[in-house]
Amino acid sequence: MIDFPPIEELVPHAAPMLLLDRVIESGEDYLVAELTVRLDGMFDDEGFVPALVGIEYMAQSIAAFSGLRSRVAGEPAKLGFLLGTRRFESNVHIYTAGDILRVCVTQIVYGDSGMAAFECKVEGHEVLQTAILTVYEPSDAANLAEVLGT
Repeated sequence: MIDFPPIEELVPHAAPMLLLDRVIESGEDYLVAELTVRLDGMFDDEGFVPALVGIEYMAQSIAAFSGLRSRVAGEPAKLGFLLGTRRFESNVHIYTAGDILRVCVTQIVYGDSGMAAFECKVEGHEVLQTAILTVYEPSDAANLAEVLGT
């Protein structure tokens, strides 16, 4: 079994917005992350979290994929942007606190401009969600973030 770095070193988010717990598997074009749905005041409502948060789980898993690639190259995790979500399908409308979910993201398109598309899946006990996410990772994200005021 491969020991992956802590998720905090791969995804450029801080608590409480960092929603993933760990990377459990990775390959050349995919990553699998795991999380426990938690009550943290960010998204929960009386023990439940809206299933649309699955899009953020997917986006953070893509960030972990990118962060792992950057780490292998000896670079820090980069800032990226979610541009769009297509074909989001979900068999649930809420998650229950304590649910353990696995998120699998597979890169299907990558352009030299920094744009990419990923097939994404969230799975858990009686949970199945799928979507295609389009993301952008600029070559000079620090300068871009400064210009945008983020």
